[in-house]
Amino acid sequence: MLESYSRCWAEIDYDAIGHNVKEIKKLVGETKIMGIVKANAYGHGSVKCAKALEENGVDFFGVSSVDEALELRNAGIESSILILGYTPPEHFHYLHEKKITQSLISLDYAKRLNAYAKEHDVIIHAHCKVDTGMNRTGIQDQDQKKEMDSIIEVFSLTKISVDGMFTHFPVSDDLGEESAAFTKHQIELFNEVVASLKEIGIQPGILHVQNSYGILNYGDLGMDYCRPGLLYMGVTSDDSIPILSQPNFIPVMSLYANVSVVKTIKAGQTVGYGRHFMATKPTKIATISIGYADGLPRLLSNKNHEVLIHGKRCPLVGNICMDQCMVDVTEIEDVKEGDICCLVGRQGDEVVTIDSISRDAHTINNETLSAIAARVPRLDKRG
Repeated sequence: MLESYSRCWAEIDYDAIGHNVKEIKKLVGETKIMGIVKANAYGHGSVKCAKALEENGVDFFGVSSVDEALELRNAGIESSILILGYTPPEHFHYLHEKKITQSLISLDYAKRLNAYAKEHDVIIHAHCKVDTGMNRTGIQDQDQKKEMDSIIEVFSLTKISVDGMFTHFPVSDDLGEESAAFTKHQIELFNEVVASLKEIGIQPGILHVQNSYGILNYGDLGMDYCRPGLLYMGVTSDDSIPILSQPNFIPVMSLYANVSVVKTIKAGQTVGYGRHFMATKPTKIATISIGYADGLPRLLSNKNHEVLIHGKRCPLVGNICMDQCMVDVTEIEDVKEGDICCLVGRQGDEVVTIDSISRDAHTINNETLSAIAARVPRLDKRG
């Protein structure tokens, strides 16, 4: 662990990303990796994660917006970048200026992009999104509605180079019979679109369908790329969800904060907003310099959620504040100002996980990690 840096900070082991990439490759065979670095790489630092991924052979990145794509380009990332979401028309110029690939999220959107490209006499590179059941973005190809003519029309647009095609799985994390059947049918539907295009002489280009749980539960589907997000950070969305593989991932993020004040209160005294914690005996309280504005969910309040100080477990007490929280350290000797509290990671022989925060906050690790605020410094554990 690095020395105390700020009131609170995260440490990222970017070297561990290489290990996690190797574990992913064991699951998907020859399928290449498109590293998803949207939302600041789920809170881990998009540029540093992208560079670590490039060092380990990843040559394609997925982001949610043109702003995220430009951040990578401005940092010197030259690998291919796919915008998975919507780019407003006023930002279309970045797509050809910065060599960014755009998802075609509907036929109308593709036509609008093509009209822009005609007007400016440029070629826009794109991937066609096929909606096989997520019903979020993409051109539908489902049993209830098939828009194959629209997919073909997208590939015929004269100023758009459709270099690939993809879909997305909504329930690849669920091994139940119904959900597994749904995901397998999505794969069938996608493969049918691929076959139909090839039958009429259209090459669909780069194919990718697997998100993180698609990788964990469906292995090598013979596609060109897969799209891991949390997996290369060494975590899944929910540790309690069973999976069909046994990867040996290493979580890359740890989270720490300083003890700022230690005081002893008497029986009957309360702690924090709302006075939800009342001491039943003399109790030693340590105030920790991290709060919900830093990304520690307020939903952890009054749930006996544990953190580590001096390598020992101690519970949060009272409501979590915007910038601070309080911990019962009655059973821990010599706690003092400046001591380090571990909220995620290892201290001594004990470990606390990001998943424990997510479970107590009734959410998934994707949200918990992405919510760690920008004001929390991300330190490279490599020094």
